[in-house]
Amino acid sequence: MEQGYTPRELHFDSEGRNKLTSGIAKISRAVKSTLGPRGQTVLIESRTHTHGITVTKDGVTVAKSIDLLDPVENLAVKMMKEAADRTATSAGDGTTTAIVLTEALVEAGEKYLDKSVNPTVVIREINKHTSHVIKKLEKQAKKLSKKRLLDVATISSNNDKEIGKIIYDTYNKVGQDGLVTVENSQSHNTYSEVTKGIRVERGYTSNLFVNNQKKDECVLENVKILVVDQEINNILSIEKVLKPIISNGDKLLIIGNCHNNVVNTLAANVVRNGLKICNIMPPQFGYKQHELMSDIALAVGAKYFSEKTGDDLSLISTEDLGHAAKVIVGRDNTIIIRDDKEIEEIPQRVEELWEQHKNTKIKSEKDFILQRIASLSGGIGVIYVGGNSDVEQKEKFDRVDDAVCAVRSALEEGIVAGGGVPLLRISKELNEDVENAEEKVALQILKDALAVPCKQILLNAGEDEQSITRFILDERNGYDVKNQKFGDMYKLGVIDPLKVTKNALINAVSVATTILSTNAIVTLARTYDSK
Repeated sequence: MEQGYTPRELHFDSEGRNKLTSGIAKISRAVKSTLGPRGQTVLIESRTHTHGITVTKDGVTVAKSIDLLDPVENLAVKMMKEAADRTATSAGDGTTTAIVLTEALVEAGEKYLDKSVNPTVVIREINKHTSHVIKKLEKQAKKLSKKRLLDVATISSNNDKEIGKIIYDTYNKVGQDGLVTVENSQSHNTYSEVTKGIRVERGYTSNLFVNNQKKDECVLENVKILVVDQEINNILSIEKVLKPIISNGDKLLIIGNCHNNVVNTLAANVVRNGLKICNIMPPQFGYKQHELMSDIALAVGAKYFSEKTGDDLSLISTEDLGHAAKVIVGRDNTIIIRDDKEIEEIPQRVEELWEQHKNTKIKSEKDFILQRIASLSGGIGVIYVGGNSDVEQKEKFDRVDDAVCAVRSALEEGIVAGGGVPLLRISKELNEDVENAEEKVALQILKDALAVPCKQILLNAGEDEQSITRFILDERNGYDVKNQKFGDMYKLGVIDPLKVTKNALINAVSVATTILSTNAIVTLARTYDSK
């Protein structure tokens, strides 16, 4: 066979789509069994985990563990994983809902799409009406109160009241402008610690700085910090601080614009010589960058070397560096956890900023000032998750991580009723009485699919989904699956973050419409040993 030649297999029309649908059904069956407070756990054989076992109710963990033998079915699985992963990344939760909706949309598409309509136009109509559904959800959203925060935290951690209370207390301590992260505990206990810290919306400039491959982060403890807004275009210009850092085995975070050659030199030394160094770009642009960099320097006790004030970088010394207890540098943002040292100038700076906030009339400027106040006075909470075994700890960690992200999403965009009720009600409101055939089919597909998450939650709980969904629609009420009673979902404490529901739907529609519009599939040809 010719070198470099890779044979392919082609699959067309219904034959290819049937295999895609089969792959969707397989991954969905495994994942959707976890949906709702009475959903089941999934046992996963995992080579990457201790003892080779993972037990979880986390949809994205289940989805990521699945790969199928058939290449076409596996393409569908990969697309479903993408919907789940995008939902988890954007909203932190709702991965199972995204997969349930994707399967429901594809099944409804297979049911209603035929040769009498143009699939391209139908898909365009689905996207148009999905935007209308999103607007209806946004109108229903309510602001997250302190009491509701506890409900969101508890529900998102699979109705674990103890974990819900820990998350609730942590968010109360850090405040709405603070940040909460999750880590593994060194004991069987689950607890939280709150530390003053700063969040910078910039990530590492090279992935070679990463030292925690699992989380794709560079984590440095007891670290010195250089804050500079002028470009470092030669490694020799910071030689006066690099030499003592290297000789003492210290760690260094450079917040500044480094030339590619400088980044490459630093990254190469990190990899080859084990240096503990990382670089991030300055946050924001223009005057906002100057203000934020000034705040960061003040918070960590560093001298801010700025072109605007005529500072000469060649005069820098180790005394000009700031210090932090820990920095966590991710792909897109950095968390700087300050040490216990009190800096007298910070309260004064915060007071000045509140005065500016009071006197500023432009909303965008007010928001920026609040961001600065948060970076100086907001806290960072860390929830340490423990367990009596590695399996228990892993399962609990997934639940806590989901719940923390769900609360963050709820704080950002508000909450809606839980249990799939908002989508069920909106499905009834969709009017299929339209003359355009393509629009009619699009509405039929959406109408069927939007009702499925609520029905699946009821099925997982062993309830009569037909009679209960009919009652919910007729009485404009909801149903608490856990306590088996009808009522106002907000009063019952059964609520979801708007961002979670919204992103699950958006990502499901994106993947489902791609599958429904597919007519040809190309996969690598499977080769068999002739022996």
